[in-house]
Amino acid sequence: MVERWTPASWRSKPAKQMPTYPDLTKVEAVEQRLASYPPLVFAGEARKLKSKLADAAVGKAFLLQGGDCAESFAEFHPNNIRDTFRVLLQMAVVLTFGAAIPVVKVGRMAGQFAKPRSADMEDIDGVSLPSYRGDIINGFDFNADSRVPDPERMMQAYTQAAATLNLLRAFAQGGYADLHKVHQWTLGFVERSPAGAHFQELASRLDETLAFMEACGITAETTPQIRETDFFTSHEALLLPFEQALTRVDSTTGDWYDVSAHMLWIGDRTRQPDGAHVEFLRGVKNPIGLKCGPTTDPDELIRLIDILNPQNEAGRLTLIVRMGSDKVAEKFPPLLRKVTSEGRAVVWSCDPMHGNTIKSTTGYKTRPVERVLAEARGFFEVHKAEGTHAGGVHFELTGQDVTECTGGAQAITDHKLAQRYHTACDPRLNASQSLELAFLLADELKRGRSERDAQRRAAAAAE
Repeated sequence: MVERWTPASWRSKPAKQMPTYPDLTKVEAVEQRLASYPPLVFAGEARKLKSKLADAAVGKAFLLQGGDCAESFAEFHPNNIRDTFRVLLQMAVVLTFGAAIPVVKVGRMAGQFAKPRSADMEDIDGVSLPSYRGDIINGFDFNADSRVPDPERMMQAYTQAAATLNLLRAFAQGGYADLHKVHQWTLGFVERSPAGAHFQELASRLDETLAFMEACGITAETTPQIRETDFFTSHEALLLPFEQALTRVDSTTGDWYDVSAHMLWIGDRTRQPDGAHVEFLRGVKNPIGLKCGPTTDPDELIRLIDILNPQNEAGRLTLIVRMGSDKVAEKFPPLLRKVTSEGRAVVWSCDPMHGNTIKSTTGYKTRPVERVLAEARGFFEVHKAEGTHAGGVHFELTGQDVTECTGGAQAITDHKLAQRYHTACDPRLNASQSLELAFLLADELKRGRSERDAQRRAAAAAE
């Protein structure tokens, strides 16, 4: 018998990666305040995303999920939100126009404040302090006061998420996403890159297409999809007191939804079948993600799928594969074959970032772009070999002109990392590197579509 689920039933399960607050009374008070606050997203929006992800599960759409490693209180600024949003718009245009497939746009934004860590404590020069776990929990500065978990940070995270969502909605629906403005989306520093020049060529072709459509009577006034777009938000559901406080009953369906984001995911460190995070997310009706690392066991993955998606509902569950460029060809196929043979309906998404983190010769944590690209290629190659659908990608990226990932057309070296290394946690792709990746993905998708079309024509001719 499956145990009865409630928003608080996770509290009876072992919970990893959770902070130890010094005063639980203050935590409870913050939870009560948050529980009385308005929802950040609406259940109907989450259902709309689930419908779009159902298309991605069968190859009729492609998931583009990206944004900050961990959102920062200090770097909260409308320009940063705008620049990350328009990088995702650019990537989506490259994928849609280049590969002729609808793109489902989901940001790691408006809630990505908590981060799992490999160790509870951090040691610097003989001083040991609690690890930084994201601005929703404690501070980045390496001092005792900053590293004490503070529940009031949940209130600031809510406020910042609400403001971010408000701006994202305005950008997505207020004309900024109009395809006629595609030339204006290119950031200044990207214009000087090969990827920027490639994008401007594509934008000019898109202008010609739009002019032809307008001559046929298809304009932004008659077709809203030209002037606006759907944009959804997501984050890792790591800090469960915050997530529980923002879990509400949908008045139209009577179902529970976590209204902190449209989509939530479970990380590779918190995917225990009997753990608190799996317990919490099995009960909300949002579309959810599950990270699958190199230690994921195929049989345990089926068990997790059955817990999280017992009705085998398409669009409900996205499996986010993060193996590393050197392991994807070996570790991914057994999972793919097991899930496929068991008939489970999932979206397969590639996270080529987390398995490719290394320490540079200059001491900075970085990710070589060539390894990121290699894992993405490997992910597509496995799907091609198995005859299945590559459903999406999941990136850590920013619109800022950072130097955090080495390589790419900009040829960022280890010694250039210090120039603009701004991340508080993991290294992110900048806009130029993100566009490079988008063109690679578009080519892979176009090639896959061409091969499938050729196979269908051959089959038809044989009949």
